[in-house]
Parts: sequence; C-alpha cells; structure tokens
Amino acid sequence: MTRRRSFASAQQVADRAGVSRSAVSRTFTPGASVSDETRRRVLAAAEALGYHVNHLARGLTRRSSNIVCIVASDLETPLRSRMVGALTDRLQHSGRVAMLIGTSGRGDADAQSALRQILNYRADATIVLSGTPSEDITRLCIAAGQRVVLINRDDRIEGPDNIAIDSALPGRLAVAAFRRAGCRRLCLVTSAQGTPALLARESSFLAAARAEGIEPAVWRGGRTVYATGRAAAHDLLLRPDRPDAAFCISDLVAFGFLDAARHDLGLRVPEGLCVIGFDNTEQAGWSAYDLTTFDQSVDATGDAVMAALDAPEGTAPLRLTIPAPLVWRRTVRGPVPAG
Repeated sequence: MTRRRSFASAQQVADRAGVSRSAVSRTFTPGASVSDETRRRVLAAAEALGYHVNHLARGLTRRSSNIVCIVASDLETPLRSRMVGALTDRLQHSGRVAMLIGTSGRGDADAQSALRQILNYRADATIVLSGTPSEDITRLCIAAGQRVVLINRDDRIEGPDNIAIDSALPGRLAVAAFRRAGCRRLCLVTSAQGTPALLARESSFLAAARAEGIEPAVWRGGRTVYATGRAAAHDLLLRPDRPDAAFCISDLVAFGFLDAARHDLGLRVPEGLCVIGFDNTEQAGWSAYDLTTFDQSVDATGDAVMAALDAPEGTAPLRLTIPAPLVWRRTVRGPVPAG
C-alpha cells in the first residue's frame, strides 16, 4: 500500500522555530516586515520539515492565484509547440503558473468543461491561441472576471487583449516575390480549418494576385498539416497547366508540398517550382527544406502577451499587430530582394 505523503503546516513550522504563526506568514510574504533572526529561524525550520507555501490557498484568500490558462489546439505542430513553450517560460519566470488546456481532437464542450475546472482554482488570466476553440470559451473566461489575451483571433467581444500577426502585407509580398522570379501560374495551398489567421492570409494573397491580373488556383482541404501539402502537390502539380509557384498557408503544409514535388514528382525547386511558406519554424531553416517563409515571431508575440498581463488593472485592452517579415531562403529563384 502506498502511503500518502503528509505535508508540514505553517503552525508546525512556527512551533519548531519558536515564533508565531503570523511570523511564518510574514517570512514567506515578499516585502513583509520580519527581523533577520526570525527569518533565519523560520527558514531553518521550514527546511527541516520540508514545508512549502500553499500558493493556491493563499491565492484564494487574496483573490489572486497567479495561475494563467493557455488554451490551444494542434499542440503537435511545430509553431504551436514553440509558442506554448515560449509562453510557459515567460509565465514561470514572472512567478506565474501556466495551466495548459489542449483542444485538439476534442469538442468545444469538452474544452469548456476543462476550463470550468480551472476556473474553480480562480485563474487570473487565460491566453487563447489561434485555432478552433470557439469564442464561447472567451466569453466564459471574461464572465469569470479573468483577463483574456487572444492571439491571432477575431472574436467580436469587448474586453480581451488582442495580439495578431500581420497577414495583409505577407500576401502582397509573396505575390511580388513570385512575379519577380518570373512565375505566372500561382496557386494557394491551404487547409479547410478556416481559422481567422489562415483566412486573412488567403484573402491578402488572392487580392494581390488578382490585382496583377492573375487568378491563382486554390487547393483547400484537410487540416493544416504535412499530409495536406502532399495531397495538394499530387493534385496541382499533375495538372496540364501546373502551377510554377505555390504559397502554402503554413510551413508544415509547405514541407509536405516540397517533399511530394521533389521526391515523388521529380520537380526541381526553385528552378521549376517556387514555394513560400508561413511561420518560419525551426525546420524551415533545415537544409532539407531551406524554405522561404514569413516569420511569425514567437518571441515578439510572447513579449506582447506578457505586456498585456502586466498592464495595471483598468488599462485599455491591448490591440497589437506584429509584423511578419519575409525570410528569404532557396525555394524562390532570383536575387534576394533589397530590404
């Protein structure tokens, strides 16, 4: 039989140190007044007993738990895992506790059920990443009095901070890069997930191409994953009027597209086919891909989230658009554009 561990109490620490219970509390409260001798005795007693402050109970008393929920889907994808890691690191370094709620493969009802459990711990804030969670989750957090930070979402709700990666300029830059490379038959490779960020990328690219008198082929289907890119390549690149340039809605889709084009269909990149992705994941810089892509900066996004969380109560919600510069590699022919 496994014996359940018994945790030392603050009163036990006080008894061992020969001080009052309030002296123990002051010792572990930043900025509280306590003599050096009392602090030394309390810390020595706490070390001997294995005592740790119950921050959850303290948070319930003070109406602040330092818990921040992160709601995200597609956690297995490179960009999403990097984003969650960056946010978790920043939260921990600021003295907060991150609680992750994954919604991949689950209905919103399940996600809301998990969130309700977290709300029982009185989380201070919730970060909702782009993806499929419905805006009902955002409303639930706001109703609970939380600060809510949205990343790449367009929930039409008053109150949340909203941080987005620029999706308008990249579409225009992608078309310009393809045209500069001499490409005439453009295509857009996207998924059927239809998130706000993906739709914004699609619309800017299509609008820029049409302004150039080009009607791109559009391939849409599946999730925003590697297999979608492979399936698109096997369809689009076997057509009589096959595209000579592809704007893939994410790096992961671009990887599948490139692998199918090169290894299954024998096409040369960039000589016979130019490809641009979006995200600038670590894998985009690998020699196997060397993918020209737009940089969805995880660091800039993480810093903006922390600025929103650290803003004083009553501050107007943050509305910020972060640039996504083009990272020029070797999947588009021609010289590197100036600037």
